[in-house]
Amino acid sequence: MGDGIVSYKYEDIRNFYFENELGERIDCQKIDGNLFFYNVTGLGYEEEIEYVQIGDNFIPNKKKIKQNQIAGDLEFYNMTYDEYCEFVDFILRATSLRLVYVPKKTVRTEYYRDIDLFKIDKSEEDDFNVLPCPIMINCKTLWYEAKEVVYTINPVTNELRWDFRWNPIFTAYDNRNIIFENKGHTDAPFKLELNGEVVNPIISILEDDVIVKQLDLTGLTIAQGETFIYNTKDTEQEICKVSSGVKTNLFEFLNPNFINFYTLKKGVSTIRLEADGEITSGKLTIYVQYKAV
Repeated sequence: MGDGIVSYKYEDIRNFYFENELGERIDCQKIDGNLFFYNVTGLGYEEEIEYVQIGDNFIPNKKKIKQNQIAGDLEFYNMTYDEYCEFVDFILRATSLRLVYVPKKTVRTEYYRDIDLFKIDKSEEDDFNVLPCPIMINCKTLWYEAKEVVYTINPVTNELRWDFRWNPIFTAYDNRNIIFENKGHTDAPFKLELNGEVVNPIISILEDDVIVKQLDLTGLTIAQGETFIYNTKDTEQEICKVSSGVKTNLFEFLNPNFINFYTLKKGVSTIRLEADGEITSGKLTIYVQYKAV
């Protein structure tokens, strides 16, 4: 098998990586390297649907996505047992893991999935110096993209920078509207990071120019040198500020009677950021989610 694979190019196949919480990766589709992930199953989706019968018809009553399980075979080449141990060490030392998947598509896009790799087997090295190892993975999220808009405002030039092809719209420094079209399969969580000084921030979600969700943080001051973080991703939900590496939770600003971690519906939404004074530096990451890619 190793002899036949070498003729392919990266753009001709799909690619897989395992990534830890530090952003370090193991390439599992190295055509001319030491590791190859193949016979992969479980990349699609499955739903559990309950129906109510009305006459001769069946009406969906309850629908939920079923937790995916991905399986496949890792093949270790050349220094097989050393490579195997390095891979296991990488997996077991990580505090969190993502599977990165780049499908064979016209536009090469990276999709992520938070995972637990809960099983890896090991057999014997074969006559071709290949060590085959079946693995099994539990998925903790849907597939998602991480779309970012980074804004750093210079008060002289009013320079605005963003790195995705969608059009954020900003008004005054103390009131920013960011319009986003969610083309995913479900609502999209997001992570907002604001660099201080920011006083009395208010985060609103608008649909058709009407405020449908609002997080009013009046009374909060993010000082110079501090960073405010508001993350609505289910597996990473937090609201805090960070100063010199020290994180302080801000749960006292949440209302226990309401949902406080908002998401963006499918279609067009507006995120409005308000504060007393300028909001000059920050990053918004929107996690566009897909049931299958």
